[in-house]
Amino acid sequence: MKKLAIALITALGCGAVQAQNIAIVGGYVHTLSEQGSIEKGMVLIKDGRIEAVNERQDAPAGYRVIDATGKVVTPGLIGAFTSLGLVEVGMSAGTVDASAESQDYAPYGAAIDVSYAFNPDSTLIPVTRIEGFTLAASGMSSTHSLFGGQGAVFSLGIDESLVKPRAFMTVAVDHGGADDNGGSRAVLWPKLLSALAEASALQGNPLTPKDDWHGALSKEDANALLPVVAGDMPLFIDARRKSDILQVIALKQDYPQLQLVLLYATEGWRVAKDIAAAKIPVILDPEANLPGSFDQLGATLANAGRLDAAGVKVSIGMDTHNLRLATQHAGNAVANGLPWQQGLAALTINPAQLLGVEKDYGSLESGKVADVVIWSGDPLQVMEAPERVLINGEEVELESRQTKLRDRYLTLSQDKPQGYVRP
Repeated sequence: MKKLAIALITALGCGAVQAQNIAIVGGYVHTLSEQGSIEKGMVLIKDGRIEAVNERQDAPAGYRVIDATGKVVTPGLIGAFTSLGLVEVGMSAGTVDASAESQDYAPYGAAIDVSYAFNPDSTLIPVTRIEGFTLAASGMSSTHSLFGGQGAVFSLGIDESLVKPRAFMTVAVDHGGADDNGGSRAVLWPKLLSALAEASALQGNPLTPKDDWHGALSKEDANALLPVVAGDMPLFIDARRKSDILQVIALKQDYPQLQLVLLYATEGWRVAKDIAAAKIPVILDPEANLPGSFDQLGATLANAGRLDAAGVKVSIGMDTHNLRLATQHAGNAVANGLPWQQGLAALTINPAQLLGVEKDYGSLESGKVADVVIWSGDPLQVMEAPERVLINGEEVELESRQTKLRDRYLTLSQDKPQGYVRP
């Protein structure tokens, strides 16, 4: 038995030593770092991480070469705020983990934790992965409570993994949030301010089951808010109309330590300079262009470009399980005034920074996780697509349920009815 254990350890050690190293050569490399873009660059990958990015074209010995000549190389894309892994079909029968009803356990919703609900076998993950997305932040769509709970960041690799649990908290101060909290913003905002004040009064000391507590928050909700009021966990606030956005800016003035992030910010362009001055980044859906509600009478496709011009850090990838469309959204934002480089940053380094994972993700830099995508052309053009996707330094097969269905019906069997033919 001892000899067998030694043999297994040796074999595992040899496997680790022989892990494949990769050199991506000749592509137009957009590093999304201070290094900028390299017209004909080389990305070296070793042990699942970026070893170097430079202008060399001769790969070192012992590296498998991927020729990216005429292609575009970028970091893996990041979904800044999605419901990926929490919902398959929103209107389907059965459980949709992206929504919840208010419960006695966490009546304010802060203690909700999506880490327990994420489904790594979701059929939408391969669909998203083959479109160049390698990381996603997932959160609740609806809780009918004040807070939307704690979202998390997940890798979309074959062995999907939890990258960062309890990565952010959400709250909605739009008309939907008002409807769920007394039917008016006149109720919602005092309720939110009171919740933050109660959590702040704990001064970072979590409540135990033995502690006396007479606050409106449950102990679980109060404890979940401790990292928020300490500034250690970002608070994503869904605010769309100008007046709501100004209330969020005022909140930042009252609680300067809060890490606030605006969601949607549909009328953000109207107060772009104020948002920039408050140093509040935004995650938006740049497709909003019609007055679909009184929350967005000022909606415009120029929103992203105007926010960026004012100095606001913009990320793209709103509350959807169809994250694959985010590149098209970014492309439309570029067509309406957002600089191209910022359009790519809105899908990579910007969300990495606001999610607190920029040390490992979001750009092609030495030491970072080797999430790399090789594109046929411009990633923000709908006619271009990923040709190779590497996650954690391993190339993943560009296959999903959709591609399997496509291939199945391209080659119909005449021997049996199609329902009896397996792909």
